[in-house]
Amino acid sequence: MPIAPTERTKVRRLPARASYERELIDAVVDEALSCHVGFAVEGRSWVVPTIHARIGDRLYLHGAVANHMLGSLAGGVEACITITIIDGLVLARSAFHHSMNYRSVMIFGRAMPIDDPAEKKAALAALVEHVVPGRTADAREPSVKELRTTLVLGLSIAEASAKMRTGGPIDDDEDLDLPVWAGLLPVATVFGEPLADTPDRPLPDYVRDYRRP
Repeated sequence: MPIAPTERTKVRRLPARASYERELIDAVVDEALSCHVGFAVEGRSWVVPTIHARIGDRLYLHGAVANHMLGSLAGGVEACITITIIDGLVLARSAFHHSMNYRSVMIFGRAMPIDDPAEKKAALAALVEHVVPGRTADAREPSVKELRTTLVLGLSIAEASAKMRTGGPIDDDEDLDLPVWAGLLPVATVFGEPLADTPDRPLPDYVRDYRRP
């Protein structure tokens, strides 16, 4: 089901690259390891990188209770959350038409503190699983003290849009005969060999075979 665009999420520049489909929005949210949270407090703008996780139609953020960003959002300040995945560098014959292939999502909304213990635990588990699927089966659960000192916020993915670019360079006709190489340089995230903290533990499958969704 698509999300109805609003005045803020409607893509006006190159609208053919826009999508409001939940399936695409969720896929970008789930694949990206991090997001950037924009907000304004007393006329000052802030953009903070952090990790996130999604359960259904809700996006979760977490951090220390004293965290400035989370405290501001919990107090009712509206957030603009952006996520971008770069898929390729597009080299055109002219400098003007160089570009990137990407998938991006922008989400607007107000985040609410999660006070329900079950939902809070589920959100924290989802944050671990977002980074390393399968890890919660091995890792110790948060202690009472850790839960008490951690603030979790939830934000509904109700006002959102995606934008993406695919394909090679789009040159002007008069530039096509220029003796300049043009094309696409794909971008992929590659993870290195795991480095064990203690060598006597077997390497879990989810580490050895790690892939982003």
